[in-house]
Amino acid sequence: MNYRRLGRYGLQLSDFSLGLWHNFGRDDDFVIARKLLLAAYEKGITVFDLANNYGPPPGSAEFTFGKVFSSDLKEHRNKMVITSKAGHLMWDGPYGDWGSRKYLVSSCDESLERMGLKYVDIFYSHRYDPNTALEETMGALDYIVRSGRALYVGLSKYPADKLKEAVAILKDLGTPCVVDQRRYSLLDRTPEKEHFALHKEMEIGCVSFSPLAQGQLTDKYIDGVPRDSRAAKESGFLQIDEVETNRQKVAKLREIAQQRGQTLAQMALAWQLAESVDPRYNKERVSSVIIGASRVEQLLDNLQALENTKFSNAELELIDKITL
Repeated sequence: MNYRRLGRYGLQLSDFSLGLWHNFGRDDDFVIARKLLLAAYEKGITVFDLANNYGPPPGSAEFTFGKVFSSDLKEHRNKMVITSKAGHLMWDGPYGDWGSRKYLVSSCDESLERMGLKYVDIFYSHRYDPNTALEETMGALDYIVRSGRALYVGLSKYPADKLKEAVAILKDLGTPCVVDQRRYSLLDRTPEKEHFALHKEMEIGCVSFSPLAQGQLTDKYIDGVPRDSRAAKESGFLQIDEVETNRQKVAKLREIAQQRGQTLAQMALAWQLAESVDPRYNKERVSSVIIGASRVEQLLDNLQALENTKFSNAELELIDKITL
């Protein structure tokens, strides 16, 4: 495991972060969740990515993490980076969603209580709120740091123009934004159009999420859509049409992975951290990649991606041809 700085700031993140979006909710197996958290830490993952609404139900992933932290990891607190977010619907009524000061501060307090923490290392505004002045949202993040609830602040999924404006406001307040969190994968290279250039300009880090495109960059959908998969669920983020549209790309990418001696998932993760003799292809723009897992074996399999992050120019050019 390597550790990368967030832009010009001192905080370093492990190559991979463990995401608790799925598999850590109230109805998930606690024994497996505990094993996943401990295995991740033992393998060098120091970053644990949560949000107030992770579960289901909302809040239960933080509660699960808090139980494991209290029983097994408390003495390692200073060796861990624990993050949370607020910005999506958490509770009913006008104060449980979006980006108001009232919601962000209240939510941060609830997250700390569920996890049994005095502070989180990074607290994110989970999404841009078009109906609240950026000065209010950024002022809330500034207050959260100054009050000791968090050490750093980050932003997630902000449009490029609003990201730049928000970072400027935070800089003026004296609580700089250190990281932007973005969806990024071989099947979604949108951040390359604007955001990565902005990160470099503003000297902040980037944490990527959904690196396997909701399971599309695994072998799960090679032969069709399993009945128990995310794509088969009508209410899910991933739809069957998207899987079918990308299937040809995925098949070609899998061939490259096999030639490299990797699974498709391992190559997709390695590509995010790619090293190349040609500096045009180095992925230094990503500070940490959030991975999820439903069992320890899956986590360990994904971590093998770190055994080969070197790509030839020919491989990277072919990947570009397939995915761009």
